Amino acid sequence: MLYELYELQKKAMAQASAFASAGSSLWLNPLNPLAYTNAGNMVAAALDVFAHTTKPYGKPKFGLDETIIYGKPVAVHEEIVKRLPFGQLKRFRRDTDRQDPKLLIVAPMSGHFATLLRGTVREMLPDHDVYITDWRDAKLVPQSDGRFDLDDYIDYLIYFLSEIGEGAHVIAVCQPSVPAMAAVSLMASCEHPATPRSLIMMGGPIDTRQNPTAVNQLAQNRPLPWFEQNVVATVPAPHRGAGRRVYPGFLQLAGFMSMNLGDHLMSHWEMFNHLVEGDGESAEAKKKFYEEYRSVADMTAEFYLQTVETVFQTHALPKGEMLYRGKQAVTPSKITDTALMAVEGEKDDISGIGQTKAALTLASGLTEAKKKYLLVEGVGHFGIFNGRAWRERVTPAVKDWIATHNG
Repeated sequence: MLYELYELQKKAMAQASAFASAGSSLWLNPLNPLAYTNAGNMVAAALDVFAHTTKPYGKPKFGLDETIIYGKPVAVHEEIVKRLPFGQLKRFRRDTDRQDPKLLIVAPMSGHFATLLRGTVREMLPDHDVYITDWRDAKLVPQSDGRFDLDDYIDYLIYFLSEIGEGAHVIAVCQPSVPAMAAVSLMASCEHPATPRSLIMMGGPIDTRQNPTAVNQLAQNRPLPWFEQNVVATVPAPHRGAGRRVYPGFLQLAGFMSMNLGDHLMSHWEMFNHLVEGDGESAEAKKKFYEEYRSVADMTAEFYLQTVETVFQTHALPKGEMLYRGKQAVTPSKITDTALMAVEGEKDDISGIGQTKAALTLASGLTEAKKKYLLVEGVGHFGIFNGRAWRERVTPAVKDWIATHNG
């Protein structure tokens, strides 16, 4: 019933958005004498902000058509290397003969699409052969394609790394730090030829007992059946995944928005002021951010519930109790060749300080020369992989780490 109510509300808001957009255009029409007044500008701006806020958004495009190599523009082409039911391996092929390090960026399956990492990909493209995990919206996956849980996520990473081949590097952003470390541990334990040369984990919940955030406390304080009863819903028709049990992306978005509601309200107030003042460029920048931020995807109920239990409730990985497929121990101490780097934001309110750094302690088989920790001062969760801090402070360190351990 929850999903059906949301769908009805979304349709109603889509119509309201269309009317508001048309109204904004009317108030800005040069033939309208009120368009030249402050009152007219304010009404148009208010309608524009409302239209943007209530408009439904689908999966965004990466839009990365070129990069700069040796100071010259080079064309970039998106290619699907492997397509699986719940995700595909995408490559950003550059028109160059350079043999740069192969890099797999593991996008989180946490309510947003992989395009949330557009800025991450953009900065790595000039010096790397970049691939990314492009996860599918679970409501679009027919039930006939089966289930997808945390173990399947690990399988996908191992399979994708096998497709990329030997000598790759991995960047895991946020949630996938746990399955990425598990995958590398399993590959190392069997001396898999495609075991990556380095793994960079950014704002990942490796050990959520360290400086727990509000997100961690919510997952810790509620029993697993509560999540199954209150936040898991059934996909309605006419979606291709009708009947599939999912954790809806709109609930995840609502949770993120409520955590920093004051900041989001202030951002929209600033957007309104930019429009009134005629600063279209600043307003457009905020619009683009929220178009991406409000584009959400569902995740399968089994993946969501297993992640809540394994990562946030039992703390299986840091306690040495994580089992792959219920029988094979995940042992980070088996990692002896993959260089590990942990990146954290000082003001991260999703993964607290120390949660990602814990990975370096768990990898007891690594020498200190193959471990690195970077704390980015004054930066929140999204700032460590997008924006100015990512470009100026994190990217150089990540690139240097990959170059150092490229073999």
